[in-house]
Amino acid sequence: MIGFGAQGRAHALNLRDSGIKVIVGLYPGSKSHARARRSGLVVLGTAEAAQRGDIIFLALSDTQMPAIYTEQIAPNLRPGQTLLFAHGFTIYYRTIVPPKNVDVVMVAPKGLGPMVRREFLRGRGAPALIAIHQNPSRHARQTALAWAKGIGCTRAGVLETTFREETETDLFGEQAVLCGGTSALIRAGFETLVDAGYPPELAYFECLHELKFIVDLIYEEGIAGMRRLISDTAKWGELTIGPKIIDQTVQTHMRSALRDIRSGRFARNFIQEMRSDRVRYASLLRQAEKHPIEKVGARLRGLMSWKEKTKTS
Repeated sequence: MIGFGAQGRAHALNLRDSGIKVIVGLYPGSKSHARARRSGLVVLGTAEAAQRGDIIFLALSDTQMPAIYTEQIAPNLRPGQTLLFAHGFTIYYRTIVPPKNVDVVMVAPKGLGPMVRREFLRGRGAPALIAIHQNPSRHARQTALAWAKGIGCTRAGVLETTFREETETDLFGEQAVLCGGTSALIRAGFETLVDAGYPPELAYFECLHELKFIVDLIYEEGIAGMRRLISDTAKWGELTIGPKIIDQTVQTHMRSALRDIRSGRFARNFIQEMRSDRVRYASLLRQAEKHPIEKVGARLRGLMSWKEKTKTS
């Protein structure tokens, strides 16, 4: 287990509880050392862990992974090992190019690390995708399915895909809907109400706070199920006004974003930005964090003593 963040910790503890011997590889001085040891796991340096492991899970961010792989993992690989990923980006865009004598597989739970761990402890599981990139052993698929079973994902269901499909759909979902699209829609709604003279606190509640309730309904019942559970007024507005807000212009922009993903343009721009001094990246983050909705939200959330924080690690 190279890394012990949100996904790494969930996979490590679930595998441990499934009877699998787990070694965690961390750099010297990592803050995760103590946490991994408290969980009863063996902690070694990254290079030694890569030497000793049969299956090496790179539980690292897409930006960290290439350098750590090149410097500490690749020199220690031996024929017959398996490299395992939870996302296809580095393999599909070739920021990592493994030798041909190791299996390369992906097990990608459809949920954040805390959810993967929580569902496992409840006797359930998070669904997952598996994919095979290299299979010199002829056992790569069995390895991926066994790992998925060990972390509890086969309890919910596993879908076989490819590194390309997982990478492109994951990036598109993040950009167009889950992160980029949703946050832009929230900010636009907030700005529209505030610009029209409504109190920002009301705008925050109506455009951001209550979103969780609707998303929870969609998650549990689907869009049609959510529709059955909301008021007639809300249903009529959703059916008649929603398509005017998210119209063909939006879908045109979505298709453009997907073209950039499929052509590799997004990945090239992202990799170039990460390898440079990240000036534009830092500037965009600062601008986003200065939006008025952040100040209003921080004040209102501070009043919600009952609100449980979402943990990501």
